[in-house]
Amino acid sequence: MLETEKYKLICGDCLSELKKMDNQSVNCIITSPPYWAMRKYDNNEDANEIGNEDSYIEYVKNLTSVFSEAKRVLTDNGSLWLNLGDKYNDKALMGMPWRVAISLMDDGWILRNDVIWNQMKGTQSCKDRLRDMYEHFFHFVKSKKYYYNADEIKLKPNLKPKKVNGKMVSATGVSGKKYRQMIIDSEELNETEKNNALKALDDILLKIQSGEVNDFRMTIRGVQRAWHSDDVQISGRAKELKEKGFYIMKMGASGFLPGDIWNIVPEDTWRKDSHCAVFPEELLRIPILATCPGGGVVLDPFSGTGSTVSAALKLGRKGIGIDLSNEYNSIAENRIKQIDNTLF
Repeated sequence: MLETEKYKLICGDCLSELKKMDNQSVNCIITSPPYWAMRKYDNNEDANEIGNEDSYIEYVKNLTSVFSEAKRVLTDNGSLWLNLGDKYNDKALMGMPWRVAISLMDDGWILRNDVIWNQMKGTQSCKDRLRDMYEHFFHFVKSKKYYYNADEIKLKPNLKPKKVNGKMVSATGVSGKKYRQMIIDSEELNETEKNNALKALDDILLKIQSGEVNDFRMTIRGVQRAWHSDDVQISGRAKELKEKGFYIMKMGASGFLPGDIWNIVPEDTWRKDSHCAVFPEELLRIPILATCPGGGVVLDPFSGTGSTVSAALKLGRKGIGIDLSNEYNSIAENRIKQIDNTLF
């Protein structure tokens, strides 16, 4: 669909437009569909507009159909990122994001992360429940092996290895001395396991000295327990502890992956137009950098005022946006034109 162009904005029903697209023609899909019974956009008379169904059951069914077609368009190693907020109906919280997520999982999608988007501010109007301050941002994939560039999004460690009394130790002061004594004194490890544990300890200490590793923790059978569970059927760490007698968790100098709670204030710049549900480009940075290769294509089938396409272009990717609204597509076009001309 994109040959010489860097982006394309399509006005039309997303399901119909997706059916026109080639198999495996986009690398990543990032979108935030209209929430059910929450807003009426400028196409509210259109029978195909998602979000204005008579029942939430139809809403979930329609979204599942859209993302089933989107799965065909997505490369086998591609990702889908889906932002959805919840809804109260007759005083009851509906769990709408999870109704949709479970329907997509039943349709064959693999859920990798449920990111909590903490919007840092919430509703004030209700007097008998807590304020709403977050939304879900689900990461789905088609297959167990998928494109993921962890190095692009790693957070740099604040601390580095240091010298204490002339000896190099980890960022948090771990020298390995106590671990070495625990291994030697262990009554749980046999001689082979002790030798292997001591060698692994020496190896990780060498990596500390070379700056390859910033910090580490060692778990030794009979001294510490596996994290989370001792059941080898549940925990890979427990299995490693049982089979080897030890395991080492390390923090590489290249950094560590972000967590699944993102503190990002909703964007205000593009709320001056008639679209009242714009999500911030900052929310899109990690999904694009991690799950779309450089020069790849990012698709938003509910593109609104073009946040996803704009973010994709700024990060060296191509973008395709689909929306029912001529007005929103026009705003998106003007938004994209404001990006540095060197991108085009």
